[in-house]
Amino acid sequence: MHDPQQRSFGGGDLIYRQRRPVRLWHWINALSVFVMLMSGLMIFNAHPQLYWGQYGANAETPWLAIGAKDDAGFLKLGPVTIPTTGVLGLSGGVERAFPPLVTIPSSYDLAGARQWHFAFAWLLVVPGLLFWLWGLITKHVQRDLAPTPAELHPRHLWQDIKDHARLRFHTGEAARRYNVLQKLSYIGVLFGLLPAMVLTGLTMSPGMDAAWPWLLDLFGGRQSARSIHFICAALLVLFIVVHLLMVVLAGPLNELRSIITGWYRLPKEKAR
Repeated sequence: MHDPQQRSFGGGDLIYRQRRPVRLWHWINALSVFVMLMSGLMIFNAHPQLYWGQYGANAETPWLAIGAKDDAGFLKLGPVTIPTTGVLGLSGGVERAFPPLVTIPSSYDLAGARQWHFAFAWLLVVPGLLFWLWGLITKHVQRDLAPTPAELHPRHLWQDIKDHARLRFHTGEAARRYNVLQKLSYIGVLFGLLPAMVLTGLTMSPGMDAAWPWLLDLFGGRQSARSIHFICAALLVLFIVVHLLMVVLAGPLNELRSIITGWYRLPKEKAR
């Protein structure tokens, strides 16, 4: 039987690139991540300061703080203070770290935000574990996501970075598979950021600390876990912004069709 994976395709060919479990997990994950990010910002608004170590409260010195003073919003990062009026710290004349535009379920509802956050955490964790299992069993991870030694060569990496900076995306046969920057970012999110967010989230739970005290040792205390949780969320937002930007630049209709129906039209080769 002919293996379609071994066929050679050219620019303009329509290929089946995204399998159903990938597409299903992508959209479930997109929904759960957006809800968790926005409800997480609402939870952060209740105490918009971050610390390192076991303890942290108003009397301690935070490494990051968002607030307002003298009718001006600010972001304080270590010794550096950045004015942020209208965006962070003070928006609509009200002192709050993040504005209502990016928080759910409302401008201020800590209990409601926690319920949204914890409910959608199940939607993040359970499908995520199933996707891990499916990806490893079917070798999707090993075949499609894991970079090859040749792709990790500094010269290859640098060439891919330069091509992306010049908006020279892969075309023809080369576009059938993820490029090395895609592979590294997807692997980083799938096996780095998302597990770190889940584990640091569990570390902030007193009940989980009693059941699994090794979590506190792993992250250096509950306040450190909260800080790492926030940093991972910020990196995830950065990934989403770059991901959406690449979709727009690479051809949004073709990319959307691929992640909705699975079918992707290979971009035609261009003379360089």
